[in-house]
Amino acid sequence: MHAKLTAFALALALAGCASSGGANMLSADAPRALPDAGPVGVAWADPATFTELRHSRNRWDSERGSWLTDLAKYMRKRAEAQLPAGERLQLTIVDIDRAGDYEPWRHPGQQDIRIIRDIYPPRMTVQYKRFDASGAVVAEGERKITDPAFLVNAAPFNDTDPLRYEKRMIDSWLRRELREPVAAR
Repeated sequence: MHAKLTAFALALALAGCASSGGANMLSADAPRALPDAGPVGVAWADPATFTELRHSRNRWDSERGSWLTDLAKYMRKRAEAQLPAGERLQLTIVDIDRAGDYEPWRHPGQQDIRIIRDIYPPRMTVQYKRFDASGAVVAEGERKITDPAFLVNAAPFNDTDPLRYEKRMIDSWLRRELREPVAAR
């Protein structure tokens, strides 16, 4: 039983470590988009407006690291793999609320641990524009995506990717959004 609790505590601690490094995404020189490359562009609004930072019980930890650019790179990679040849896609992340939250009232010294519970599902608002081979806009809009059952199909505790819940949510959305050719819409 003690080994299971230790493994659980380790998983929670790893979930709080979004990435290595202490980069601050709110600094003046922080990027607001991925460099142009390929058919999928990804940009984001000012992270200071994101729910993840505005409502965080540990804003300092939430604004550190490269979790935002890591998610943007993941979105690009997964969208490129599913986008039909010749088409382009422009994505803008408007808001993010990552899975889990900080619960500093639990125990002194645990204010830096992201607690993953079903009441804290991942959420994201994304604006998109889809272009056909001629450059004409064939679809655009804004999607509020979430995965309220993110713990139901959770991977085993050995999955150490701190963005695993957000990535699974992105995968699900992209499959739905890009499954139909634009001509069928």
